[in-house]
Amino acid sequence: MSELIDAAERPAPDQLGSANPADWPVADGWQALVNEFFAAPAGVQLLSFLQQRLQEGATVFPPQPLRALLLTPPEAVRVVILGQDPYHGRGQAEGLAFSVAPGVPLPPSLRNIFKELQRDLGTPFPAFPTPGGSLVRWAQQGVLLLNTCLTVEEGQPASHAGRGWELLTDAVIRHVAQGPRPVVFMLWGAHAQSKRPMIDASRHLVLLSNHPSPLSALRPPAPFIGCGHFSQARAWRDQHASGS
Repeated sequence: MSELIDAAERPAPDQLGSANPADWPVADGWQALVNEFFAAPAGVQLLSFLQQRLQEGATVFPPQPLRALLLTPPEAVRVVILGQDPYHGRGQAEGLAFSVAPGVPLPPSLRNIFKELQRDLGTPFPAFPTPGGSLVRWAQQGVLLLNTCLTVEEGQPASHAGRGWELLTDAVIRHVAQGPRPVVFMLWGAHAQSKRPMIDASRHLVLLSNHPSPLSALRPPAPFIGCGHFSQARAWRDQHASGS
């Protein structure tokens, strides 16, 4: 009987089940940075908030908030794509910016990303996710898909914004920007572009456009559709490959 009760109380696999960072593995190269954050007052406060919300019965996504730091070690980062908030619909968020779990219909922003990828490169990018919208392969090939806030509650966008995650993700951005390797930063929309001062544009390629959301993808001054970021990134990476 106790096993049945435990099973009934166990969180669904698509949602956060623990506020213990020990349950959120990251690549070795990120571990010291992550440990430092969670030992600091802001990290302790964030974990207390998450624990409280889980105890109150909130449904929090994704199940692994630090998955981007697991799949893309710092020494492997070649491109950084910044998102803002995890998807807040059940089954969507998988811990990577803009990416959705296999079998989930493409959200509009991700559909526009694929549209621009196809328009820009002419043929599907080698890591184009087929089928569906999971970008795990991109992450495994050096694309750091980082949301600036790493958890959200079901049906409540930006519900965990300002709770402390941004201090960790800012530290991640700085770590990459201050590293020895030149990196492509794709900053889509005003929120991502607010991180621009952290990045030395004399060392890195910083690409700016509107957000791929249908609300802004075609609007001036820098429409996402037609931005050419994927071909620019490819050419720049080819140019710097010998030093990476």
